[in-house]
Amino acid sequence: MTKADLVEEVVRVARVSKKQAEIIVNTVFSAIVAALRHEDKIELRGFGSFRVRRRRPRNGRNPKTGDRVVVPEKRIPYFKPGKELKDLINSSRRDEISSAAVAGEKFADRATEP
Repeated sequence: MTKADLVEEVVRVARVSKKQAEIIVNTVFSAIVAALRHEDKIELRGFGSFRVRRRRPRNGRNPKTGDRVVVPEKRIPYFKPGKELKDLINSSRRDEISSAAVAGEKFADRATEP
């Protein structure tokens, strides 16, 4: 799914204009990026969490010349899926779950049904 597909899905489900849906999607993404820049953890219950992990500096090699180079410390965004999301992905009732999500039901309600 691309960002454009996500915008189209918001248009369809929320019955808003394409411009409004684009603003909604961009606002959500901007809020996630801003929080990660400040190294805040974003936790979306039932979906998962985003956070920043730090990679220590290390010695590497230039593949072209073979020279040693110092690779500086990096901050890497990391997503950890929630248990409910994992259960939904691995569920054999994918069609029921996806139609429930479109209808606006909570992921948790469908994941715990027998």
